[in-house]
Amino acid sequence: MHAVYTPRDEATATGERLAIMCAPSESHSAASLSNPCPGAVLKGQMATLRPMTAAEAHGVALLIAGDPEASAWWGSNVSKIEGWLTQETTHPYRVMVDSQTAGIVEFSEENDPDYRYANIDIALLSPYVGRGIGPDVLRTLLGHLFGTLGHRRVTIDPMVHNTRAISAYAKVGFKPVGIMRLAERDPDGTWRDSLLMDILSGELE
Repeated sequence: MHAVYTPRDEATATGERLAIMCAPSESHSAASLSNPCPGAVLKGQMATLRPMTAAEAHGVALLIAGDPEASAWWGSNVSKIEGWLTQETTHPYRVMVDSQTAGIVEFSEENDPDYRYANIDIALLSPYVGRGIGPDVLRTLLGHLFGTLGHRRVTIDPMVHNTRAISAYAKVGFKPVGIMRLAERDPDGTWRDSLLMDILSGELE
């Protein structure tokens, strides 16, 4: 039987319909990647976030590497993408829209109590870009991070020339903090500046 619960009111004020469901016991197998609630499915208004299993990581990496929109930021090296998705400190989810994989979203955490926060990364496939799915995915995951896991602050750090992503992040409440100079190497090997953005628990829009 599914155990269904919703995040605390603070995180759901603008995230109606968000629900988190612990999946059946078979989803808690050793094949599941590290996750605070193995098998937890996060439901938004447009997309469902389903924890990615180790067995799925290669196939998802192939999708990202072969997609013009996602690979522009994540590159086309399948083994490298798969490595990112299977890091022990990363909690990846498949973004599902109408039972199809629309992309991935993942988070990592700094759990030192004096510095505690979470960081998000997201990649959507081309057919799902520009449809409002990205902001819905972010609101859903932020509801989980703030309401269920108790984070006060979440960060995201797109490259400064990724203006579409920056606009989408701002829609849900992320605010620019500052430029991180030459912080990330893009797929063509060029070191680029990134924009550090963050959102606090009471700022989710």
